[in-house]
Amino acid sequence: MSNKNIALVTGGTGGIGTAICQKLTLDGFTVVAASSSEAKAKRWEQEQKELGFDIQTCVLNVVDFSNCTKNILYIEEVIGPISVLVNTAGITQDSTIKRMSKDQWQNVIDVNLTGTFNMCRNIIEPMLERKHGRIINISSINGEKGQFGQVNYAASKAGIHGITMSLAQEVASKGITVNTISPGYVLTPMVAKIDQEIQDKICAQIPVGRMGQPAEIGRAVAFLADEQAGYITGSNLSINGGQHMH
Repeated sequence: MSNKNIALVTGGTGGIGTAICQKLTLDGFTVVAASSSEAKAKRWEQEQKELGFDIQTCVLNVVDFSNCTKNILYIEEVIGPISVLVNTAGITQDSTIKRMSKDQWQNVIDVNLTGTFNMCRNIIEPMLERKHGRIINISSINGEKGQFGQVNYAASKAGIHGITMSLAQEVASKGITVNTISPGYVLTPMVAKIDQEIQDKICAQIPVGRMGQPAEIGRAVAFLADEQAGYITGSNLSINGGQHMH
């Protein structure tokens, strides 16, 4: 695979995003990791260099449509055509619906769902022109089964797969695939800080008896990004250790 294959990963500096960026880099992609914070992006980029990963970063606000446009145009003009888009950026603002404010609802919908639309909308025209592309949207187990205190998050993540299925049908004949990955509990650095007793209770609910590793999500993304995955589109790959089967 030539280094002309460029992958853009939103939320690329997060726990799962980092693993995705690292795996795609190992597979020969030129990777651009998008972060909403310039300071975090610079710090993360240096950390990756020290680990042997040469990954570029950009500061991108997925909620801002024009900012998405600007970043994608810049990458396409300066670095090269984006062949893979991975929508990983996401937030939570948990609360029962009885206590949830309108802002808590809107903020999560704006980042998780509208952010995914903004990125897909801006990348789809250049991909259609080239008649090639891979779009991989990161959803969640809670978008499949729901979760107490997460009506905003579950709705946004279920909606992401709605985008996937519909867009996949629109572009399937043009050499572009669109797929969803729905992780369960993944042992990111943030999750690792949770009390061990709580971690043990979570693991007791997972048939395989452990949380997923970020690298396992990264490997699944790389599989769907591969040239040989061209017959897979509109699908949802659940990676949750058997916690939710359907």
